[in-house]
Amino acid sequence: MKDPLLDLPGYSLRRAAAAVMGEFVARLEPLGLRLSDVSALLLVGANPGVTASQLGRMLDIQRANMVPMIARMEAARLLLRQPIDGKSHGLRLTEIGQARLAEAQRVIHGFEAELMERVPQAHREHFKPALDALWRD
Repeated sequence: MKDPLLDLPGYSLRRAAAAVMGEFVARLEPLGLRLSDVSALLLVGANPGVTASQLGRMLDIQRANMVPMIARMEAARLLLRQPIDGKSHGLRLTEIGQARLAEAQRVIHGFEAELMERVPQAHREHFKPALDALWRD
């Protein structure tokens, strides 16, 4: 049976993304972390004091979805809010959050290395720039 979908780059990209993200999520599961949690931990770790609204913009997550995510991560003692001024609070990693981030980074680095091994050697140098060209301005 012919499959014309295989000739479509967008279809291949969607299938590749779904397969890769499924594998990555499975590797994060033993850590008790969701993909959005890991993304938030990485960004807060790199930007201590970032506000929830700044984090939401960086992750492209609506405010209505940020509130429960931050609350869940606070309840898990991964993040804490610290007053910046009268209205704003900055997010910081707790010691538990720092330790969980370190565990997640080990998973990420191992997964990323394995992922790049799947890309033919001749294409590795251009792989990430080509992906970035599809979504970055």
